[in-house]
Amino acid sequence: METHTNKADQVRNDFRDYVPRGIRNSSGIVIDKALGTRIQDVDGKEYIDFAGGMGVQNVGHNHPLVIEAIKSQLDRYIQPSFHTILHEEYVTLAKRLTQIVPGEFPKKVMLNNSGSEAVENAVKIARASSGAPAIITFSGAFHGRTLLAMSLTDKTVPYKYGFGPLVPEIYRTPFPYSYRAPKGMSPNDYRDYCIESLDYLITKQLSPDSVAAVLVEPIQGEGGFVVPPKGFLKMLAELCSRYNIILIADEIQTGFGRTGRYFASEHEGVTPDIMAIGKSLAAGLPVGAVCGKADIMDGPIVAGLGGTMSGSPVTCAAALAVLDIMEEDQIIERASKIGDHLLNRFQDMQTKHKIIGDVRGIGAMIALELVEDRTTKEPAVESTANIIKHCQDAGLIVPRGGIYGNVIRPLFPLTITFDDLDSGLDILDKALGIASAEL
Repeated sequence: METHTNKADQVRNDFRDYVPRGIRNSSGIVIDKALGTRIQDVDGKEYIDFAGGMGVQNVGHNHPLVIEAIKSQLDRYIQPSFHTILHEEYVTLAKRLTQIVPGEFPKKVMLNNSGSEAVENAVKIARASSGAPAIITFSGAFHGRTLLAMSLTDKTVPYKYGFGPLVPEIYRTPFPYSYRAPKGMSPNDYRDYCIESLDYLITKQLSPDSVAAVLVEPIQGEGGFVVPPKGFLKMLAELCSRYNIILIADEIQTGFGRTGRYFASEHEGVTPDIMAIGKSLAAGLPVGAVCGKADIMDGPIVAGLGGTMSGSPVTCAAALAVLDIMEEDQIIERASKIGDHLLNRFQDMQTKHKIIGDVRGIGAMIALELVEDRTTKEPAVESTANIIKHCQDAGLIVPRGGIYGNVIRPLFPLTITFDDLDSGLDILDKALGIASAEL
């Protein structure tokens, strides 16, 4: 009779034999079941999950109300294709999203299947509405892996390597990464420099009427939870307004409570013209959405937007349940409380462990940047990998990110108990101590 361990080994072996090498798996864990913030593998080992499906499980794994909504929808119909037969779930979700996305103006929503699709469609809509070709994005940005989305992404290896030629008419400008600002430059000086660089790009290297949109993550996610200095987003919005350029906010990782607001743009009172959202909207089912000003969203011609599987009724039912849970369980308020606790724990760790160069973030979106030396800020890449491995061995799944791969960036469910949060942080604290001692 096959043992669980043999089953796990077989899955891992089949993964190597039948899945292309470009599909990376960082843990090797073979899951059996999950609930809330806990994952159990096929051998019965339990893990505290600080990855949350890479940010898709803000309301926790297998929330009962989400499961109930999915099952109820499955009994009625699965996918009639919205382009052929209208269904209420798509329209209801679109309406509710217009009510929570910031902006006191008429809005419209299109649904699709992923964050990458949301970004791609946001760009298509901006180009169709403006009649201009150029899209400006930032250093350190991550916007997805499909052709246009990866062209917008900054980092080449592994995301763009070998996949050229890339999409044309994409331009990049500096993002104010305060921890790695040029020597002698304050965060505010760096912020101003980045705005001036963007202005120069728009007016001198390009021309305002050739720019369709500026695309920005209010807080960079894959880039390492990089928070721009206060005022940057507001200055960016003012610049776009001055030149009549559409501002697109990529809130795919920052959305649905992660920063203690529905969307990170709200922290500066910025209302983007278009917002790309996804990840945690449907608690793990494939979803993306574009929400924007109605007149801009109506830019593409009839039938210019869509997709066979876009706006699946089952996914919409899950998303509507997520929005209910967020309201009823006060997930946004909870994220702020969790974030305060997390920040205090991380700052305490920074005083003890010399490997921690920077603690940064907003709400429950807080990261540790690890360095070999706090003066030189040399990224501690190998140590970060060792810390991740130590945590996994001790029962904690935690992801990393950053341009150099040296940032610990927890994306745990926002329903996490404080007991689980502290248990996970205790494991991480011990791993950081071991790594610091080895420097």
